[in-house]
Amino acid sequence: LHMRGLSQGWLGAFAQEVVAESQQPRMGSESVLTRLAELMFIQLVRQYLEAMPSEQTGWLAGLRDPLVGRALTELHARPAHDWTLAELATAVAGSRSKLAERFTEMVGQPPMQYLTQWRLQLAAGLLRRNGAKVSAGAAQVGYASEAAFSRAFKKATGVSPGSWRGRG
Repeated sequence: LHMRGLSQGWLGAFAQEVVAESQQPRMGSESVLTRLAELMFIQLVRQYLEAMPSEQTGWLAGLRDPLVGRALTELHARPAHDWTLAELATAVAGSRSKLAERFTEMVGQPPMQYLTQWRLQLAAGLLRRNGAKVSAGAAQVGYASEAAFSRAFKKATGVSPGSWRGRG
């Protein structure tokens, strides 16, 4: 993200505090710097979303829409859940057709396709970072069948989950 004019306001004060804290470390400096960085990141994303053109698409743009934003929150909070479009629509207090239409318009793909992509992205991280067994990675992201997971993973990445894990 590239944002102009961030040195004004409280975000500029945060940047000054980060510099001061890193130049003269004190007890708890690491925790303070971590929290300041988190708050600065949140504010950057907020400002980016507010400045984003209305025609922008993608999951980040979807966060601006109340219905799609709630759906994204649900999918990200519980990716292993056995979601259906009907259940997701109920969870976000919308109709299936309206959710599917707005989600696809805002994010660029239907909700269940997005969920599959999100699950595979999470699994890729688990396999690479933790060296998780393929069956454990599959179960953690919502696949009951290791074979189904392996097929979906290979289709998305071009390599088997085991090969992906070995690359890390």
